[in-house]
Amino acid sequence: MDLRLTGKTAVVTGASRGIGLATVRALAAEGVRVVGAARTVTPELVETGAVPVPVDLGTPEGNAELVERALAELGGIDLLVNNVGAGDDVRLGGFLDIDDEHWIRTFELNLFSAIRVTRAALPSLIERGGAVVNVSSVNSRLPAAGPVAYSAAKAALTALGKSLAEEFGPQGVRVNTVSPGVVRTAIWEDPDGFGGKVAAASGIGHQELLDRVPGMFGITTGRITEPAEVAALITFLLSDAAGNITGADHVIDGGTLKTV
Repeated sequence: MDLRLTGKTAVVTGASRGIGLATVRALAAEGVRVVGAARTVTPELVETGAVPVPVDLGTPEGNAELVERALAELGGIDLLVNNVGAGDDVRLGGFLDIDDEHWIRTFELNLFSAIRVTRAALPSLIERGGAVVNVSSVNSRLPAAGPVAYSAAKAALTALGKSLAEEFGPQGVRVNTVSPGVVRTAIWEDPDGFGGKVAAASGIGHQELLDRVPGMFGITTGRITEPAEVAALITFLLSDAAGNITGADHVIDGGTLKTV
């Protein structure tokens, strides 16, 4: 399928690893010129040929700097992927274990970053008839599963996408949401990350936890989603091949969600 993306420009946040890095690679393979934003620029991001922009997207200044740099480097923005998320800071525990500082930090990165970057990029997106994909999570639909702050922020991000699609669709901008389930990224694979913490709290080894994840989450396919699979969905939604898809939340979770 010809996605007709050659020559387009894109900004991808959270681009140094995981879903963000896979999305940069997928877009670059389609001939897109990409600016990849990350708090820490990795060698893997540099190797994609994207323009790396080291910024802290948990701050208003970082978001403004990103869009300013992207417009200078690309001359305009056709495509935006709001992927950055608080993967490194997802905590175990319930509602009473989370203080105000954690709530604020989680919403700054998972919601307000998307708000600020999108707002700054919208003039260019409107001018070019662009497209936006926000990366949310199945946690937005399964808030009882926790972590509470992360789930609430992702639910707000999903709602934001619907509102943006409705308001700016008449001006030629499409906005969609992608909600992955468990994906093979550092949040689960890093022994010091969330997956490692869950394993320690459960009294089992990290690899044993990873082996159990499909059963724990009721994943119908029996396996964890790969970052490249999420990136392929994002790339399709950004393309003209998805030209009449907007305001939708696309779940990619191996069948974790059982409701209609």
